[in-house]
Amino acid sequence: MDRKVLGKGLAALIPETQAQAHEKVVYLNIDLIKPNPYQPRQEFEPHSLQELTDSIRAKGIIQPIIVRRSAIGFELIAGERRLRAARELKFEQIPAIVREASDEDSLEISLIENIQRQELNPIEEAEAYQHLMDKFSLTQEKISEMVGRSRPSVANILRLLKLPQEIKEQIKKGKISFAHSRCLLEIEDKKEQLQLAKKIIDKGLSVRELENLVQQKTGSTRRKNQSLAHKQDLYTKALEEELQYRLATRVKIIKGKKGGHIQIEFYSPEDLERIMGVFKK
Repeated sequence: MDRKVLGKGLAALIPETQAQAHEKVVYLNIDLIKPNPYQPRQEFEPHSLQELTDSIRAKGIIQPIIVRRSAIGFELIAGERRLRAARELKFEQIPAIVREASDEDSLEISLIENIQRQELNPIEEAEAYQHLMDKFSLTQEKISEMVGRSRPSVANILRLLKLPQEIKEQIKKGKISFAHSRCLLEIEDKKEQLQLAKKIIDKGLSVRELENLVQQKTGSTRRKNQSLAHKQDLYTKALEEELQYRLATRVKIIKGKKGGHIQIEFYSPEDLERIMGVFKK
């Protein structure tokens, strides 16, 4: 696969116009398609899947799935939810594009599709990054180019894997946000992390409130001499990384004396439309 398209988003990696112009859409027997073993997504929200199923029942499958050939048929690369919905509706065939793709290509496309459609929780994304590093020896810099995030953002997402399993499960369920989890990483003691995580869920702590609690707990050690400006910068950084996670692109918060502005990167007109779609939800 041509690496020049990496970092330009899903539209550049698997553009629909290119598929329509150069790749033939075929109809494959659903029974011949096996799941993607590199699918980074583990959680599928039932309500969202039901909405897609209802839409497909009414309008059919508009966008084909992407598969590659396997020894016994085909292996899914992208389009897990569409395939699940088609199976739920007992479709015998599904529109597909057959691609030549390596294991690494398969994971890359699936990862980017899920990230840009906001279908991965932070832990699933972190585990996918770790898999790319372990199996394909990719660096954090290479991954950042691939998914359109900054290298520090990729590094911070990977750090979530250091949290206790109980907290990771709550992140997967959406009860603890990415920004909250970043603050929890400032605490080294696992028991204190768990106590704060419980407060986030039970009391609905904001990121600012959590940051204040973290500073209180660490105030007698390395944070004691931090200036107010630096403490505020930690909070701003957490929000910046939350926006990068939500928008699946690079984001910069630039603060002035009283206000400031937010800089959001996009890589193509299609990518801009995708980002605008996030704001419209």
